[in-house]
Amino acid sequence: MKRSPLLIGLLVVGVLLIGWLWTGYNSLVTARGAVEGDWAQVETQYQRRFDLVPNLVSTVRGAANLEQDTLTQVTAARTQWQQADNRSEQIAAAEGFESALARLLVTVEAYPQLQATQAFRDLMTQLEGTENRIATARRDYNQTVQHFNVMVRRFPRNILAGLFGFDPEAFFDAAEGSETAPEVNFE
Repeated sequence: MKRSPLLIGLLVVGVLLIGWLWTGYNSLVTARGAVEGDWAQVETQYQRRFDLVPNLVSTVRGAANLEQDTLTQVTAARTQWQQADNRSEQIAAAEGFESALARLLVTVEAYPQLQATQAFRDLMTQLEGTENRIATARRDYNQTVQHFNVMVRRFPRNILAGLFGFDPEAFFDAAEGSETAPEVNFE
């Protein structure tokens, strides 16, 4: 029995198409898993910060006449992070927390007796280390998101991404106005 070249050609094209679908889908799943893994690292570092800050606030409150508004902002931002339902809400909450934390730290500068206590210095050292970890985790997350977004948008994989619901992920950008130091008025 003689095989038709057309039939053989269709089989080869079918096998290639199935192989492309298989490897393309699996690479998208792997890339999304990397994004989720890096986001978990960001969450871990933020949780470390959120666990550390109440100790810092208590130390500051005990030694300084801290503005109630600043404490309220720190507490509200921490609560917003804990109640966030998705990644976008968590990013927004983190940005709000960073602003409130910056305001708290600027407030502390007016209290040299507080800065001289060992407990405060220890907390600040831990906070500095945590901030470095957060910066590293955010950088790693953004690099992974960039790789994933390129995969999702590049032809022909964008066809697979559209078919299987792989949408681009959001970057973790700096908060608007973060380039400006917060102002604190002690009048």
